[in-house]
Amino acid sequence: MTIKDAMVLAAGLGTRLRPITDTMPKPLVPVAGKPMIDYTLDALKQAGVERAVVNVHHFADQMEAHLKSYDGLDILISDERDGLMNNGGGIVKGLKQLGRDTIFVMNADLFWVGETPGEPGNLEKLSTFFDPETMDMAMLCVRMEHTTGHNNVNDFSLDADGKLMRFRDDPSNPIVYAGAFAMKPEFLDDAPDDAFNINIYFDKAIARGRLFGMMMSGEWITVGTPEALPQAEAVIARHRR
Repeated sequence: MTIKDAMVLAAGLGTRLRPITDTMPKPLVPVAGKPMIDYTLDALKQAGVERAVVNVHHFADQMEAHLKSYDGLDILISDERDGLMNNGGGIVKGLKQLGRDTIFVMNADLFWVGETPGEPGNLEKLSTFFDPETMDMAMLCVRMEHTTGHNNVNDFSLDADGKLMRFRDDPSNPIVYAGAFAMKPEFLDDAPDDAFNINIYFDKAIARGRLFGMMMSGEWITVGTPEALPQAEAVIARHRR
Protein backbone atom coordinates (compact mmCIF):
# COMPACT_ATOMS: atom_id res chain seq x y z
CA MET A 1 0.00 0.00 0.00
CA THR A 2 1.32 3.42 -0.96
CA ILE A 3 0.13 6.15 1.40
CA LYS A 4 -0.69 9.30 -0.56
CA ASP A 5 -1.66 11.74 2.23
CA ALA A 6 0.17 13.10 5.26
CA MET A 7 -0.22 15.48 8.18
CA VAL A 8 2.90 17.38 9.26
CA LEU A 9 2.94 18.98 12.71
CA ALA A 10 4.84 22.26 12.41
CA ALA A 11 3.01 24.79 14.60
CA GLY A 12 5.05 24.64 17.81
CA LEU A 13 6.81 27.63 19.36
CA GLY A 14 10.27 26.04 19.58
CA THR A 15 10.92 27.77 22.89
CA ARG A 16 13.92 25.61 23.84
CA LEU A 17 15.63 26.63 20.60
CA ARG A 18 15.66 30.32 21.49
CA PRO A 19 17.20 32.74 20.59
CA ILE A 20 17.16 31.19 17.09
CA THR A 21 13.37 30.88 17.15
CA ASP A 22 12.95 34.50 18.20
CA THR A 23 13.16 35.37 14.50
CA MET A 24 12.01 32.23 12.67
CA PRO A 25 9.81 29.16 13.21
CA LYS A 26 11.60 26.04 14.40
CA PRO A 27 10.80 23.99 11.25
CA LEU A 28 12.72 26.53 9.14
CA VAL A 29 15.88 26.43 11.28
CA PRO A 30 18.64 25.21 8.93
CA VAL A 31 20.41 21.98 9.83
CA ALA A 32 23.43 21.27 7.61
CA GLY A 33 22.15 23.90 5.18
CA LYS A 34 18.60 22.59 4.91
CA PRO A 35 15.45 23.68 6.78
CA MET A 36 14.39 21.05 9.29
CA ILE A 37 10.97 20.59 7.75
CA ASP A 38 12.48 19.79 4.35
CA TYR A 39 13.97 16.57 5.74
CA THR A 40 10.42 15.54 6.66
CA LEU A 41 8.88 16.67 3.36
CA ASP A 42 11.63 14.96 1.37
CA ALA A 43 11.02 11.68 3.21
CA LEU A 44 7.29 11.90 2.50
CA LYS A 45 7.91 12.64 -1.16
CA GLN A 46 10.37 9.74 -1.42
CA ALA A 47 7.71 7.42 0.04
CA GLY A 48 5.17 8.36 -2.63
CA VAL A 49 3.09 10.87 -0.69
CA GLU A 50 1.37 13.37 -2.97
CA ARG A 51 -0.49 15.66 -0.58
CA ALA A 52 0.44 17.00 2.86
CA VAL A 53 -1.35 19.27 5.32
CA VAL A 54 1.05 21.37 7.40
CA ASN A 55 -0.18 23.30 10.43
CA VAL A 56 1.30 26.75 11.12
CA HIS A 57 1.29 29.20 14.02
CA HIS A 58 4.69 30.64 15.03
CA PHE A 59 5.93 32.99 12.26
CA ALA A 60 3.17 31.52 10.11
CA ASP A 61 3.85 33.89 7.20
CA GLN A 62 7.42 32.60 6.92
CA MET A 63 6.15 29.03 6.99
CA GLU A 64 3.58 29.67 4.28
CA ALA A 65 6.11 31.38 2.02
CA HIS A 66 8.56 28.49 2.37
CA LEU A 67 5.93 25.81 1.83
CA LYS A 68 4.66 27.58 -1.27
CA SER A 69 8.14 27.29 -2.76
CA TYR A 70 8.57 23.59 -1.91
CA ASP A 71 8.43 21.46 -5.05
CA GLY A 72 6.98 17.99 -5.45
CA LEU A 73 4.13 17.90 -2.93
CA ASP A 74 0.67 19.43 -2.93
CA ILE A 75 0.89 21.27 0.40
CA LEU A 76 -2.22 22.50 2.21
CA ILE A 77 -2.08 24.86 5.19
CA SER A 78 -3.91 24.27 8.47
CA ASP A 79 -3.91 27.72 10.03
CA GLU A 80 -3.52 27.86 13.81
CA ARG A 81 -2.70 31.56 14.04
CA ASP A 82 -5.70 32.07 16.34
CA GLY A 83 -4.58 29.41 18.81
CA LEU A 84 -2.44 26.31 19.08
CA MET A 85 -4.33 23.03 19.01
CA ASN A 86 -1.63 20.82 20.58
CA ASN A 87 -0.59 17.82 18.51
CA GLY A 88 -3.86 15.91 18.74
CA GLY A 89 -6.10 18.87 17.99
CA GLY A 90 -3.74 19.90 15.22
CA ILE A 91 -4.08 16.51 13.55
CA VAL A 92 -7.87 16.53 13.82
CA LYS A 93 -8.10 20.03 12.34
CA GLY A 94 -5.71 19.17 9.53
CA LEU A 95 -7.54 15.95 8.66
CA LYS A 96 -10.59 17.98 7.69
CA GLN A 97 -8.71 18.90 4.50
CA LEU A 98 -7.96 15.27 3.62
CA GLY A 99 -10.02 12.23 2.72
CA ARG A 100 -10.50 8.93 4.55
CA ASP A 101 -7.48 7.06 3.20
CA THR A 102 -4.59 5.96 5.40
CA ILE A 103 -2.25 8.82 6.30
CA PHE A 104 1.21 9.41 7.68
CA VAL A 105 1.50 11.80 10.63
CA MET A 106 4.95 13.32 11.13
CA ASN A 107 6.63 15.96 13.24
CA ALA A 108 8.41 18.70 11.32
CA ASP A 109 11.38 18.78 13.70
CA LEU A 110 12.27 15.08 13.92
CA PHE A 111 14.00 13.31 11.05
CA TRP A 112 16.55 10.65 10.14
CA VAL A 113 19.53 10.09 7.89
CA GLY A 114 21.45 7.03 6.77
CA GLU A 115 18.73 4.66 5.63
CA THR A 116 20.02 1.35 4.27
CA PRO A 117 21.12 1.83 0.64
CA GLY A 118 19.22 -0.24 -1.90
CA GLU A 119 16.27 -0.84 0.41
CA PRO A 120 12.90 0.94 0.59
CA GLY A 121 12.95 3.97 2.88
CA ASN A 122 11.60 3.95 6.41
CA LEU A 123 8.24 5.40 5.45
CA GLU A 124 7.82 3.00 2.56
CA LYS A 125 8.46 0.13 4.96
CA LEU A 126 6.01 1.62 7.46
CA SER A 127 3.26 1.85 4.83
CA THR A 128 3.75 -1.86 4.06
CA PHE A 129 3.90 -2.77 7.76
CA PHE A 130 0.67 -0.98 8.69
CA ASP A 131 -2.34 -3.31 8.67
CA PRO A 132 -5.59 -1.46 9.44
CA GLU A 133 -7.33 -4.76 10.13
CA THR A 134 -5.18 -5.38 13.19
CA MET A 135 -3.68 -1.97 13.97
CA ASP A 136 -5.02 1.45 14.98
CA MET A 137 -1.59 3.02 14.56
CA ALA A 138 1.83 1.83 13.39
CA MET A 139 4.76 3.85 14.72
CA LEU A 140 8.26 4.24 13.45
CA CYS A 141 10.63 3.42 16.32
CA VAL A 142 14.35 3.67 17.05
CA ARG A 143 16.82 2.40 19.64
CA MET A 144 18.26 5.00 21.97
CA GLU A 145 21.80 4.33 20.70
CA HIS A 146 20.73 5.49 17.23
CA THR A 147 19.40 8.88 18.38
CA THR A 148 21.05 12.30 18.44
CA GLY A 149 19.75 15.18 20.54
CA HIS A 150 17.23 13.05 22.42
CA ASN A 151 16.46 13.44 26.13
CA ASN A 152 17.45 9.83 26.92
CA VAL A 153 13.89 8.89 27.89
CA ASN A 154 12.46 5.69 26.42
CA ASP A 155 8.84 5.94 25.29
CA PHE A 156 7.62 2.41 24.67
CA SER A 157 8.55 -1.25 24.85
CA LEU A 158 8.23 -3.45 21.76
CA ASP A 159 7.21 -7.09 22.07
CA ALA A 160 8.06 -9.97 19.75
CA ASP A 161 4.84 -9.49 17.76
CA GLY A 162 5.46 -5.78 17.20
CA LYS A 163 2.96 -4.54 19.78
CA LEU A 164 3.86 -1.50 21.86
CA MET A 165 3.39 -0.89 25.57
CA ARG A 166 4.38 2.14 27.59
CA PHE A 167 7.95 1.77 28.81
CA ARG A 168 6.85 2.53 32.36
CA ASP A 169 4.53 -0.49 32.24
CA ASP A 170 6.95 -2.87 30.52
CA PRO A 171 10.65 -1.92 30.35
CA SER A 172 11.70 -5.21 28.73
CA ASN A 173 12.53 -3.96 25.21
CA PRO A 174 12.87 -0.16 25.28
CA ILE A 175 12.48 2.00 22.19
CA VAL A 176 12.00 5.68 21.30
CA TYR A 177 9.08 6.91 19.18
CA ALA A 178 10.66 8.35 16.03
CA GLY A 179 8.00 10.98 15.28
CA ALA A 180 6.11 9.25 12.46
CA PHE A 181 3.10 6.97 12.41
CA ALA A 182 0.52 5.61 10.00
CA MET A 183 -3.19 5.37 10.77
CA LYS A 184 -6.68 5.42 9.31
CA PRO A 185 -8.35 8.81 9.96
CA GLU A 186 -11.45 7.19 11.45
CA PHE A 187 -9.47 6.26 14.55
CA LEU A 188 -9.86 9.91 15.56
CA ASP A 189 -13.54 10.22 14.67
CA ASP A 190 -14.49 10.56 18.35
CA ALA A 191 -11.76 13.10 19.11
CA PRO A 192 -12.60 16.56 20.47
CA ASP A 193 -12.39 19.61 18.21
CA ASP A 194 -10.31 21.59 20.70
CA ALA A 195 -6.69 21.22 21.77
CA PHE A 196 -5.60 17.84 23.14
CA ASN A 197 -2.53 15.61 23.26
CA ILE A 198 -2.34 12.70 20.82
CA ASN A 199 -0.94 10.54 23.63
CA ILE A 200 -4.58 9.95 24.62
CA TYR A 201 -4.99 7.96 21.42
CA PHE A 202 -1.66 6.19 21.79
CA ASP A 203 -2.98 4.89 25.10
CA LYS A 204 -6.35 4.03 23.58
CA ALA A 205 -4.61 1.95 20.90
CA ILE A 206 -2.48 0.23 23.56
CA ALA A 207 -5.59 -0.65 25.58
CA ARG A 208 -7.10 -2.22 22.46
CA GLY A 209 -3.89 -4.15 21.71
CA ARG A 210 -3.63 -2.24 18.43
CA LEU A 211 -0.57 0.03 18.78
CA PHE A 212 2.31 -1.46 16.81
CA GLY A 213 5.87 -0.40 16.15
CA MET A 214 8.43 -0.94 13.40
CA MET A 215 12.14 -0.32 13.86
CA MET A 216 13.63 2.23 11.48
CA SER A 217 17.04 2.15 9.82
CA GLY A 218 19.59 4.95 10.06
CA GLU A 219 20.19 7.64 12.67
CA TRP A 220 17.33 9.63 14.17
CA ILE A 221 17.86 13.32 14.92
CA THR A 222 16.05 15.89 17.01
CA VAL A 223 17.23 19.47 17.43
CA GLY A 224 15.63 20.87 20.55
CA THR A 225 18.31 23.34 21.68
CA PRO A 226 21.01 25.45 20.02
CA GLU A 227 23.60 23.09 21.50
CA ALA A 228 22.04 20.18 19.62
CA LEU A 229 22.65 21.78 16.21
CA PRO A 230 26.36 20.94 15.87
CA GLN A 231 25.69 17.39 17.09
CA ALA A 232 23.04 16.92 14.42
CA GLU A 233 25.23 18.41 11.71
CA ALA A 234 28.12 16.12 12.66
CA VAL A 235 25.88 13.05 12.24
CA ILE A 236 24.61 14.30 8.88
CA ALA A 237 28.16 15.00 7.68
CA ARG A 238 29.26 11.53 8.70
CA HIS A 239 26.51 9.92 6.65
CA ARG A 240 27.11 12.16 3.65
CA ARG A 241 30.68 10.93 3.51
